[in-house]
Amino acid sequence: MNPSSHLTSVRSIQHHKEPVVYVVDDEESMRFALGNLFRSVGLHVETFESSVDFLCFGKYDSPSCLILDVRLRGENGLALQEHVAKSGLRMPIVFMTGHGDIPMTVQAMKAGAVDFFSKPFRDQEMLDAVSNALARDGERLAAEQSVAALRVAYDSLTPREREVMGYVVAGLMNKQIASKVNLCEITVKMHRSHLMRKMAARTLADLVKKSVTLGVNAQL
Repeated sequence: MNPSSHLTSVRSIQHHKEPVVYVVDDEESMRFALGNLFRSVGLHVETFESSVDFLCFGKYDSPSCLILDVRLRGENGLALQEHVAKSGLRMPIVFMTGHGDIPMTVQAMKAGAVDFFSKPFRDQEMLDAVSNALARDGERLAAEQSVAALRVAYDSLTPREREVMGYVVAGLMNKQIASKVNLCEITVKMHRSHLMRKMAARTLADLVKKSVTLGVNAQL
């Protein structure tokens, strides 16, 4: 698969942030080679000699993936994978090894690695793996941002609008809602119009879908 097509897709999702490839390998020659490879297709690359250096970097808000050597001096790659998962970082991880360690490969894949390469590997295969990983992470970030935007919209509703919304997504008519909240039907219509606008919901089905995404319970 052409890496450029994936990169275009990632950038269209996260047009304010360029995708980043993080490389952690204690071999300087490998860091240099991978850095040049990824830069050749227009990617931003950050390289690190150790897991400590990577964890101290602390800038992980772009679509990204981690290229990680299994055997590092000090903490090995599997330990770093576990640390990344526990810290809440959800970037895809592509492992490399120069030892062809099958048990280690199985452990890494079970822990969520998206790919595993034995050194030496073909440049195109690595580029394809990274392109897929970046596209996947871009989609994840876009989904998270969409939910965050919905949460901001919902938080902007007044308590009464939230109450009315609960009845609306339950399928109640304006007259029924008015009886539930002890308001006149015209006032309910006004609240309904306001909350639909704030939630950027064009239809009832759209509002229901957004309420499900937010985990907002219907009122009965």
